Amino acid sequence: MRRHNRSVFMNQIYQAQDVLVALRKIIRATDIQSKRIAKTSGLTIPQVMVLRAIGSLGDVTVKRLSADVSLSQATVTTILNRLEARGMVVRVRSERDKRIVNARLLPQGQQILQSVPALLHEQFIDRFDRLPSAEQRQLVDTLSQLARMMDAEGLDAAPILDIAAATPQTLG
Repeated sequence: MRRHNRSVFMNQIYQAQDVLVALRKIIRATDIQSKRIAKTSGLTIPQVMVLRAIGSLGDVTVKRLSADVSLSQATVTTILNRLEARGMVVRVRSERDKRIVNARLLPQGQQILQSVPALLHEQFIDRFDRLPSAEQRQLVDTLSQLARMMDAEGLDAAPILDIAAATPQTLG
């Protein structure tokens, strides 16, 4: 009987280690991708997301961009400041209402976007969408439980897989 309890206990430890190893792999994959994107484009993943959103939405307000990329308006403004300083975007007043300021993608920003590979979270979303809805729900429930177990359920997080995005100074 004692031997059985020890076996069950050791199995639980190994399973916990398997979960931690899987988490570490996810963290490493996001870190590697962040570094690869930065090396090839000189941009952070949130900057790439903002550029892509402007590219797909056209002239767009900070409020709309913020909603599209799931980042705060303050964060998007900081990102736009940096992208504008690098000649990738420009802010223009709306022709219809001069109070409205839109971000517009410039040719240099478009050129950078063409060289940036698909982001990890985009690949994930594509694969996740192909799963049956029951498996999707199970994954969400399991990961939500894991977040609670790690006291992370109250943390604010955008749906981006980027280690650097976790700190405000790296978002811009």
